[in-house]
Amino acid sequence: MKFTVRRASPGDGDVLGEIHAAAWEAAYAPFFDPEFAAEGIRSRRTRWHERVEPGPRGDTVLVAEHDGRPLALSAFKPSPGRPGLAEILSFYSHPEGWGTGIAAALMTGTLEHLRADGVARAHLWTLRDTPRSRRFYTKAGFTESGAARPYDFGDGNPLTQVEYERGC
Repeated sequence: MKFTVRRASPGDGDVLGEIHAAAWEAAYAPFFDPEFAAEGIRSRRTRWHERVEPGPRGDTVLVAEHDGRPLALSAFKPSPGRPGLAEILSFYSHPEGWGTGIAAALMTGTLEHLRADGVARAHLWTLRDTPRSRRFYTKAGFTESGAARPYDFGDGNPLTQVEYERGC
């Protein structure tokens, strides 16, 4: 399969929202009350417009496509809590792209972009209880740092996130 990785543009807000919503529904919704999960899915469909608009936010957003169809996204910026590192803030693949290699192509593109920007190391946080994502990050060369933190998605029931890092 041939994949293309490119910088997201302001016109990509809707498709990025669909990727995020579909991936979040498949991987994260089971952790939440159905009503809260449904609202989370809805909100993820609309939050990407602001993130891809030019401005002071500072995120870089990449999108990976297969035959012109966007199926995965990553967003990253300098780490606010770890000087000298980049933080991958979002990394999602539409479930229709799972197992195709598109996420691996996107991770390669993300790390290449970071290297070109002079970043030596990157880190990210993922839910402890999502084995699919943890296997993916390990396969992509990330290792657990040993750090963990509670993360509240807004329902008052924090879930545990674990940190992964690797050289770029």
